[in-house]
Amino acid sequence: MKKFVLNETSYHGAGAINAVPDEIKSRGFKKAFVATDPDLVKFGISNKVTDLLEKAGIPYTLFTDIKANPTIENVQNGVKTFKECGADCIIAIGGGSSMDTAKAIGIIITNPEFEDVRSLEGVAPTKNPCVPIIAVATTAGTAAEVTINYVITDVEKKRKFVCVDVHDIPVVAVVDPDMMNTMPAALTAATGMDALTHAIEGYITKGAWELSDMFHIKAIEIIARSLRGAVKNDANGREGMALGQYVAGMGFSNVGLGVDHSMAHTLSAYYDTPHGKACAILLPTVMAYNAEYTGTKYRDIAIAMGVEGVENMTQEEYRAAAVNAVKQLAEDVGIPTTLKGIVKEEDIDELAESAYADACRPGNPRETSVEEIKALYRSLM
Repeated sequence: MKKFVLNETSYHGAGAINAVPDEIKSRGFKKAFVATDPDLVKFGISNKVTDLLEKAGIPYTLFTDIKANPTIENVQNGVKTFKECGADCIIAIGGGSSMDTAKAIGIIITNPEFEDVRSLEGVAPTKNPCVPIIAVATTAGTAAEVTINYVITDVEKKRKFVCVDVHDIPVVAVVDPDMMNTMPAALTAATGMDALTHAIEGYITKGAWELSDMFHIKAIEIIARSLRGAVKNDANGREGMALGQYVAGMGFSNVGLGVDHSMAHTLSAYYDTPHGKACAILLPTVMAYNAEYTGTKYRDIAIAMGVEGVENMTQEEYRAAAVNAVKQLAEDVGIPTTLKGIVKEEDIDELAESAYADACRPGNPRETSVEEIKALYRSLM
């Protein structure tokens, strides 16, 4: 038996945020807890949504104690603020940081036995759905608005931990490209490559099957044709990336990822490396590492990436073509090609052990080891 979990409702396209007040009122919510990061307030992005709330007469409390890699302390402060403000729903505005924080807060409010946060790691046995979340995406990458996953940083132990819980999925997802058009080029590139990593890892992960494959191969195709334009702030590119990253999220949330994400989580925990950038640097190398364990799937990836003449290639050739197409896209959008200046040799033992322990690693199509992960890190230094 297989299970697939998606949002109750999602809105897509320019102007989709206008649906937020109606969703709040139709669901009988009285007050919103708006979780967003301080930069989105500073640059007037989250205001696009809060202005709609004010116009509709919907009261809200603004919570902005959210870091780029949200921490246990951010979550606990959010739980305290939520309890004090009397809200009955959460509006998460942002990328993965805001949404991950919102999910953890919402779960703890309805499942208070997990208030230490650490006990949520892995597949936590929560009993109750979280506080209803309306998730408004401002980046085209994490797809946190449609996933059952969230990631929290344990600063004390210098590690990130992944939480997987069907009770945390937002009831409503709002994917409006107009909320993304102020993203700088570097962030657009990094989050876009994160979305591509979701699609490719989701396509080759051990848990993949026909339903998830359908989403992932389409997501690769959309992202491959849209990301370069999105980085140049082209409207069609932005709209394509908004859709492509969401479609990837529909798939990988339900089947898992692989060792690229395990290694990337560790880099973010140790060095505060932006998650999408870490995924992107690792992706071609990890694809090459996994290639012989993926059957004919790299043929499909090469075609979706726009490679011509794939039908006449040998298995070795189309696998190389898929890796090279991803490498070329990463280079075209300005992603660094190495971990030089990020990873320190003296940290590699701990990095590899942490990556091996990460919840995404077991889904990797190739069985791996701490020693092999060390070699992957070193190969990029």
